[in-house]
Amino acid sequence: MKYLSLCAIAINIIVGAAVGHAQPPARGQTPPRTVTSPRDAYPARPAADPAAVERGKALYSVNCQFCHGADTRGGDSGPSLLRSGVVLDDQHGELMAPIIQNGRTDRGMPKFAFTNDQVADVAAFIHTFRAAGYDESRQKPPSIVVGDAKAGESFFAAKCSSCHSPTGDLKGIAAKISDARLLQQTWLMPGTGGGRGGPAPVTVKPARVTVTLPSGEKISGVLDRIDDFGVSLRMDDGTFRSFRTPPGSRNAPTVDVQDPLRPHRDLLKAYSDADIHNVTAYLVTLK
Repeated sequence: MKYLSLCAIAINIIVGAAVGHAQPPARGQTPPRTVTSPRDAYPARPAADPAAVERGKALYSVNCQFCHGADTRGGDSGPSLLRSGVVLDDQHGELMAPIIQNGRTDRGMPKFAFTNDQVADVAAFIHTFRAAGYDESRQKPPSIVVGDAKAGESFFAAKCSSCHSPTGDLKGIAAKISDARLLQQTWLMPGTGGGRGGPAPVTVKPARVTVTLPSGEKISGVLDRIDDFGVSLRMDDGTFRSFRTPPGSRNAPTVDVQDPLRPHRDLLKAYSDADIHNVTAYLVTLK
């Protein structure tokens, strides 16, 4: 009997707590958000009036952007608004208004003489930035494909076709590397551009070197290091070799480096901005 009594008491406590949590908020308070899944944490808002968003953007850019950033993620001195509890719970500026109009002088935020309608416009603009994935809320960068594809094709034929072919090694390159920025970085200097620790989209063979000794013996392998005073390499059988090449020495071996990226390195000094944009515009057509 005592065990049953204790169970009844526990059940009453649990039910009472549940009822207490289920009661509606007091007047003037914002109801708490109920989160049942990660998607519910940042629900999509209905589209706001485009005119209100534009008015809010103008006000925000002049008064708020310096501190809170163009994408609401924080600036030089202000915090991010993207996942602010006030912003997330706000609907039409009703929770932002007291903060904007009264300021937070203890935190360095001045007050602004905005009307409630102006606050609502600013809120409409801020709410266009959705708190979700890392990149979803960022302002989308403009496309870098701004060049002339025909001019790029002509440049490619004159400078690149001796080593590459749009129907050979570069066939479908734009489908393999769909990000135009990554494609541009890849053709400018193959073997780079992986980003965020990921592998580069194109694998480049390492540079090789041939060292010719005064006796005429030739030693070849993958280049390890080279400077004005020496060269080191790893032979195909795994043997590591190094040689001194002091400047002015008559007995120093001769060194011949075979760098598969040498043509790309040389062209880096010759490209104009227009050449880079034009070639990129041409390469994105190779799908």
